[in-house]
Amino acid sequence: MKLTIPEDVRAKAEVYVGDAAGQEKTQLLLEETGLPSGLLPLKDIIECGYVEETGFVWLKQRRKVDHYFAKAGRHVSYGAEVSAFAEKGRLKKITGVKAKEMLIWVTLHEICVDDPPTGKLTCKAIGGLSRSFPVEAFEADGPPPPAKPADAVANGNSSAVAAEELTKKQTAEEEKEEETKKETAEEEETKKETAEEDNNKKEKEDTAAIAAINEIDGKLKEMSTEVVHAEAVAAEN
Repeated sequence: MKLTIPEDVRAKAEVYVGDAAGQEKTQLLLEETGLPSGLLPLKDIIECGYVEETGFVWLKQRRKVDHYFAKAGRHVSYGAEVSAFAEKGRLKKITGVKAKEMLIWVTLHEICVDDPPTGKLTCKAIGGLSRSFPVEAFEADGPPPPAKPADAVANGNSSAVAAEELTKKQTAEEEKEEETKKETAEEEETKKETAEEDNNKKEKEDTAAIAAINEIDGKLKEMSTEVVHAEAVAAEN
């Protein structure tokens, strides 16, 4: 569902355009609310809006992002449009965020840290499902480690590498699925247009046929009238 921001809400908001400004505001918001710095790993942010009065925040990125939190062992999908209401230690009424639980994706509606702090972060899904994880599992990673030698990379089989490859594979599969859906929708639209054209053509042909029949009936009536008139004249004579 496309996220539409009412004009009166936009008028009250601080709006940041571009990835650099959006990333900076996102990190500042997470810091101010006391949530882990890596909780919103969005990419290519187009627009970020924040209404301080209500805590409403929205984020628009060029495409959805699938992220694997290795320390939590969870895949999380962030849609092209994400929104929430932010308050101290909590994001509530979230839209556009899903987490993978076993083999299914569940929609998250709230993420919060314990108060008083226990070092735990809880994710709540629509339907009552709830899971808690260490807060540190969602902190942003530090600078990337030095590159490994080519042979070490070739022989390495760490869980992080495996997870990254799995994420790439899932992303490719999802993109392929979306492309297939798009092609199917285009084919259905083409069939619909073709059917409408055929119906219009048939209606025109039927209309033309009826007009031709009416014209023939008119001429026959005229001929019949002329014959009757001629017979009447002949009888008088």
